[in-house]
Amino acid sequence: MEHTEPLTTTDHADHSPTPSRAQRRGARTHRWRRDTVELAAIFLSVTAADLVAKIVVHGPEGPVVLAASAVALLATALFHTWWSHRHHLHGPPAPPAPSAAARPDGLKGPLHDFEQTTLWRVRTTVQDSPGSLARVCAAFAERQVNIISMQSHPLPNGTVDEFFVRAPHTLTRADLAALVAGAGGHDIWSDPADAHDLVDVPTHVLALATRTALDAAELPIALRRLFGQCAIRQYPGAARRGGGVDGHVMRLPVPSGDLIELSRPHLPFTPTEFARAQALVELDTLLGPRVPDVRARLRLPAGADLTVRRADAGDHEAALAMHHRCSPETLRKRYHGPVRDADRYLDHLLDARHGQTLAVEAADGRIVALGHLMWDDDSAEVAVLVEDDWQRRGLGLDLMRRMAALALEAGVETVYAVTNSSNTGLIATMRKLAAPLDYQVEEGTLVITAHLAEAAEELPVPWPTRPSR
Repeated sequence: MEHTEPLTTTDHADHSPTPSRAQRRGARTHRWRRDTVELAAIFLSVTAADLVAKIVVHGPEGPVVLAASAVALLATALFHTWWSHRHHLHGPPAPPAPSAAARPDGLKGPLHDFEQTTLWRVRTTVQDSPGSLARVCAAFAERQVNIISMQSHPLPNGTVDEFFVRAPHTLTRADLAALVAGAGGHDIWSDPADAHDLVDVPTHVLALATRTALDAAELPIALRRLFGQCAIRQYPGAARRGGGVDGHVMRLPVPSGDLIELSRPHLPFTPTEFARAQALVELDTLLGPRVPDVRARLRLPAGADLTVRRADAGDHEAALAMHHRCSPETLRKRYHGPVRDADRYLDHLLDARHGQTLAVEAADGRIVALGHLMWDDDSAEVAVLVEDDWQRRGLGLDLMRRMAALALEAGVETVYAVTNSSNTGLIATMRKLAAPLDYQVEEGTLVITAHLAEAAEELPVPWPTRPSR
């Protein structure tokens, strides 16, 4: 993007124009005079040397003349050294080095000092014409903004260019917007970035595809990490509405018949982003239901040996049998509705595409407790069901702490539980998370929201060992 002036090749080192005939004739005359003077000087030097040699060899004062000549040369050298030093000290001062005040950005030291710069993500729409991108890049260069990476999203009537830049810390969001607008950009969006954004887009997409391939529950998390803060909802049986991009809303039909809808109010989606999301959905569909084989041992004070693991659709019969061993009151506290409807929720809860379900399994293979972590926009709902005979043994707290750790691992910093004021066991369990809690009552229903970031150090590692990748 730099403009390079053409170079003119000439026969002279100073790249001057070709001399005329008169100039060449004058140059030859000047060289002839110079050669004559140099030849006369040589003859004079030889004559002087011969005279000195005869005086030294044949004259009575030869050694004196040599000593006097040496002293004179030494005195001349000392005088020259003194004069040069005095002239350097008392001569005119050297031009001052550029100072911080002379820099347009007011910074001290080199611009590449990370403490003097800020990382930004900048997105703008420009005309799809030659030179439009160059004008934006030139505007960045004039203000000492370094472009680390960029990508383009073609549109029917233009191009969306997304930049990852390092700018002087004196430039504000408004300054960046004005800078890009002055270069011809519009629909400008910017947001502070961090070092995690330094990963290039292909590497980032491949990493998300790998996570999705290992665990079906990772698809919503992968979509959120691909597009930043966005709301994700899944509508059963709504695939007939079709997919595509409509401004700030993206719809992704799933072959199972469901429809995944993403909304991002602060930034519209592009066809390029839709293609990336559709590729992740197709990968998820191609691989089918899958849950990683992760397990942890759980030993209760009473000595029972239990296993905590991920559950999937294959655990439907065991989970249904646990329902039948639970009392109606236990099921009512968990599902907030008629007990007869509890069984029909299992198909949804055990589908990994909606979240993660943890099962506590006894030594005889029975499931005695279930924990559900269900993605909901940028948060997640948590719920616990413990069989009556296994209550008040710490199973609910263990499941809740593991689900909170899994939520943080997926980038979700808030989880909430929906219950009623009579469910004192769940309320006490949420309090033991050591996280700040918000309480909200709506029509007799209590919603408890836990902010997990402040309790991250207190949460356990969900699975001590992971399956090999």
